[in-house]
Order: sequence, then C-alpha cells, then structure tokens
Amino acid sequence: QRQLVESGGGLVQPGGSLRLSCAASGFSLDYAAIGWFRQTPGKEREGVSCITIIDGSTYYADSVKGRFTISRDNAKNTVYLQKNSLKPEDKAVYYCAVTFGVRCTITVQKRYDYWGQGTQVTVSS
Repeated sequence: QRQLVESGGGLVQPGGSLRLSCAASGFSLDYAAIGWFRQTPGKEREGVSCITIIDGSTYYADSVKGRFTISRDNAKNTVYLQKNSLKPEDKAVYYCAVTFGVRCTITVQKRYDYWGQGTQVTVSS
C-alpha cells in the first residue's frame, strides 16, 4: 500500500524554524517527485515547494524562497521541508504528495497521485 505520512508540524513563534518530514512507504522515491502544499481555512490549497528525486531539481513558491528548503534522504525514503524565518502567514495545514515519472510542479496539483494526511503548522507568539 502506497502511503505518505507527514510529521513535524507544531506551534512556533514568528522567526522560528520547523522541519517537516514526508515519509514514503510501499514504494520507492527513486523515480518520484514530491510536492509540498499548504491550505488555510477558506483558501485554496497552494503549492509551496517540490523536488524531482532523480535529478534533485527543486522549485519554490515566491512566498517561501530563501526561507524554505526541500531535501531528500534516499536511505530513509523521506523528503523534508526545512522552514526558517517563519511568519504568521505560514500558518496552514501542510501536505506532501507524490507523482511518478514526471517532473515536479507546484502549480498542477492534479498531477499528484497520492497525498498525505497533513500536518498543522501554527506560527504565533
């Protein structure tokens, strides 16, 4: 059974950091692309970052460039999203998703085949 499990969310003060994890099971990430997305109540889900595993290419939304870093650990079959300099507007439920055989995208969400259950990130003092 193919599954993605996010973890690492929580409450952090503005300016703080969190690292989200997206652990894959039931399949290898070797030929996959992983995207991170986020959603707040009343808003559309938006793409944050993605990585194409085979060549390590990455993309970031303008709103997180320079603050977030996506990376992978092939041995652990896990993708991470390091989030620094967090702002109150980064508060959201963060989801990871996987697609196979194509490059990652943060704009075409329907390309993704499997989604995790989400992890809540709250940025507040």
